[in-house]
Amino acid sequence: MNIFVGSLPFNIEEAKLKSFFEKYGEVTSVKIITDKFTGRSKGFGFIEMPDGKGAKKAIEELNGTEIEGRTIVVNEAKEKREDNRRSNFGRGDNKGGYNKGGDSRGGGRRSSY
Repeated sequence: MNIFVGSLPFNIEEAKLKSFFEKYGEVTSVKIITDKFTGRSKGFGFIEMPDGKGAKKAIEELNGTEIEGRTIVVNEAKEKREDNRRSNFGRGDNKGGYNKGGDSRGGGRRSSY
């Protein structure tokens, strides 16, 4: 099971985070997400545990606990959906923009495009 862990202390290391979850079973991977330019933690990460029962117990018991002065959020990770990340620009959605109406800069629908 893939587990999301949020509100992490920015200085926590993957080995320390792993130790919190190993109490509930095998941990196959730990990944703290970092900024690609600074390398600094973004304050969240993912834990992979193969045993669903142990993973659920870890979620129940660790969600809302405190690590280094921060109350962490722990829940089952949801699959990232690409369609939520895409912009509507250029899809003919008529939501503002030049010559599309609803824009404070004027525009409005024109009969000939």
